[in-house]
Amino acid sequence: MTPLRVSVAASIASVLLILVVLELIRGRRLKERYALLWLVTGVVLLVLSAWRDGLNTIAGWLGVGTYPPAILFAAATLFIIVVLLHYSTVLSKLTDENVLLAQRLALLEERVRRGEPGEEGAEGG
Repeated sequence: MTPLRVSVAASIASVLLILVVLELIRGRRLKERYALLWLVTGVVLLVLSAWRDGLNTIAGWLGVGTYPPAILFAAATLFIIVVLLHYSTVLSKLTDENVLLAQRLALLEERVRRGEPGEEGAEGG
């Protein structure tokens, strides 16, 4: 596949990624704060795909002058790693919150089982 074909295919894929993310936001299936990383990824890949001179320059800087579209795949891989790292931190936080909520629920269930008043009863409400 020639570098021009790769750039055209990458441009089309980038536009499709942006459109899919926008549709997921519109359909409220993806929150804006998570979509931002995907939109940035799509825009950066689109710019790198469409701007051949810039891609060639970056490829020269990184020593990949013989096949500049390799930069597109490297950038996509980097963004995937960043997205996975971001979601790993979100998942870790949610796991910690889930454990805390389960502990609180267990304590409340024990209080109900013993017939102790809850927080509302202690406040006089």
